Amino acid sequence: MIISASRRTDIAAFYTPWFMNRLRSGWCRVPNPFNPLQVSEISLRPEDVDVIVFWTRNALPLLPHIEELQERGYRFYFLVTLMDNPREIDPGCPPLNTALRTFQTLADRVGPEKVIWRYDPVVCSSLTDPDFHRRAFGKIAGRLQGYTKRCIVSLMHPYRKVERRLISKGIEPTTWEERHLGDLMRSLAKEAGERDMEILSCASAVDLERYGINRGKCVDDTYIREVFGIEVTHRKDPSQRGACGCVVSKDIGMYDTCLFGCLYCYATNRFERARENYRRHDSTGSSLLPLP
Repeated sequence: MIISASRRTDIAAFYTPWFMNRLRSGWCRVPNPFNPLQVSEISLRPEDVDVIVFWTRNALPLLPHIEELQERGYRFYFLVTLMDNPREIDPGCPPLNTALRTFQTLADRVGPEKVIWRYDPVVCSSLTDPDFHRRAFGKIAGRLQGYTKRCIVSLMHPYRKVERRLISKGIEPTTWEERHLGDLMRSLAKEAGERDMEILSCASAVDLERYGINRGKCVDDTYIREVFGIEVTHRKDPSQRGACGCVVSKDIGMYDTCLFGCLYCYATNRFERARENYRRHDSTGSSLLPLP
């Protein structure tokens, strides 16, 4: 079983105490996000967990626990989102230099093959045009050379709630002409290659292969075999979007619990609700992430 921690929220950044307590207990409970009365109990015992996949913007709170994770016999890797968007778009994320230092420290601790950089999503807007992303990606790639072997990119999905948030802040969502998108993606692919990084796309409805970016998976059975030498399920996760190639995993997070407040976030419907859920959660006594 693969544990996803988590697509729905940033467990490493905000819920590390809860997570470590649940690992030590050996289990957690997760409500169905679409039917809270339906609750599943998920084993977190090392013998039942093939790999833990951490999705995060800030792994710093989890760093003191890396040795314990290893000693308990867990295999794990990190998907670290690292961008340099204007604060209007990413209001709560760590400053770039802080995020880069944390990424580098994490890679030093666990190995660069277990820390994947996500430049994701590429926000198409009046504040962030192709030239902006070309500069930002190049700056970050230069600092991460030698600290990761893989980069994953995707384009912002134009959910209505995302577009409303951008517009409410005076930021105009835009659609780039194909030649501008192609020039940008070819530039990112070239930059990644020069930095010894494999570059892949994530759940992209747009074909980026023609620009030199192959389709990828974040929860990746082939990658897991190469890095950890084990076989896991090869079945595509039916609960993810059609363009998503990830294999089946158990997500232990909950929507509306992340505090970063990124305008393009699909996992948070209301930022105030997320703050309230965070205030109410019990890091020591509850087997559920949000307080029931």
